[in-house]
Amino acid sequence: MFENLSDRLQNIIHKMKGYGKITEDNISEMMREIRLSLLEADVNYKVVKEFTNNVKEKALGEEVNKSLSPGEVFVKIVKDELTYLLGGENSPLVVNHSLSVTMLVGLQGSGKTTTIGKLANYLRKHYKKKPLLVACDVYRPAAIEQLEQIGKELGIGVYTEGKSDPTQISNNAVLYAKDHGYDYVLIDTAGRLQIDEHLMGELSNIQTKINPDETILVIDSMMGQDAINVINGFNERIKLTGVILTKLDGDTRGGVALSVKHLTNLPIKFIGTSEKMDGLAPFYPERMASRILGMGDILSIVEQVQSEINEKEAEKTAKKMAKGTFDLNDFLSQLKQIKKLGPLENILKLLPGAKKLGLNNVNIDPKIMKRIEAIILSMTMEERQNPTILKASRKKRIADGSGTSVTEVNKLLNQFEQMKKMMKMMSSGNFKMPF
Repeated sequence: MFENLSDRLQNIIHKMKGYGKITEDNISEMMREIRLSLLEADVNYKVVKEFTNNVKEKALGEEVNKSLSPGEVFVKIVKDELTYLLGGENSPLVVNHSLSVTMLVGLQGSGKTTTIGKLANYLRKHYKKKPLLVACDVYRPAAIEQLEQIGKELGIGVYTEGKSDPTQISNNAVLYAKDHGYDYVLIDTAGRLQIDEHLMGELSNIQTKINPDETILVIDSMMGQDAINVINGFNERIKLTGVILTKLDGDTRGGVALSVKHLTNLPIKFIGTSEKMDGLAPFYPERMASRILGMGDILSIVEQVQSEINEKEAEKTAKKMAKGTFDLNDFLSQLKQIKKLGPLENILKLLPGAKKLGLNNVNIDPKIMKRIEAIILSMTMEERQNPTILKASRKKRIADGSGTSVTEVNKLLNQFEQMKKMMKMMSSGNFKMPF
């Protein structure tokens, strides 16, 4: 997401940092380039105009003129304005202690039904909620079956009454949730190819009947600026509380994300990051601004690690590393934990300066991880605990057992020993950076 815009803005900022002083001439030149970058990213022209005017005004202000590093101040201004454009602050989902109700609306093809499954999975994982999915799309063929399949895949309850009245279904579902120990109700409503009176009337009736805590529009980011018209069209008839942008991972421009808040006054609650059921992430404007400018997103990495890595296991491993008793069993355990984080290349992209380090286009073959696992699993418990006993005959047996070569076994052992030494040095405080 935002790949093209990110590349352009990072190049512009690099150029600006080369100037010893910010002047009317060079800032005007930078603004022209930024304006073109934003327009090419499909950002609304009104938004672009206001953004560039604000940046220019602040860049020519006294704060910058007095600064010893005007380029650095300029970067901060651009980041602050991008953050403001993206919504300013995170707008968290309403999550009550008792029972919360969220209603998802959207056009057909927006990914609404899949998103409701992702959202349920997110609520269960991060808030320890017991969600109930409610099938109120009684028109689209196989819509109910699709939701039931998602529920089955995730092990999450689905409430359905077949082709009944959606307003009554939603009301009955809330009562059912209260009686059966559910604490979050997610209502999947009908969509249309376009906004029409029947659709809006039905959504309005459901909203009036159940009074949901959230009414969120799910919209395909690939629609570009047409998405703004759709958002406003829904918001005029039913009171929306936010937006979920799907397929943002496949949109290299990302212009709609930079236009939504400014043009609709609605926050982006979540973004779709992949097609998998864990491919939904809360939207943080400041973090996204940092990503766009190549500053990375360390906080998201930390949160991801905290949610997936076993804390007790991590502490235990850290102690063993410090003592130098870290063995191949521990290494195998760490590999399994890392795999839970998803593709490593996605993590690397969030590191500061990823593009400069060449990490933004890294593709890590998952087969490598599988080969490493196979090698370690082909060892005896004694060999994993004490790899120094691995002589030629043992290595040959391990290579044969794992479907690899002795060379690969030796490579793994060497890397493991180097890692052990480095970890011990870091723990003792004797580690020195090679630059």
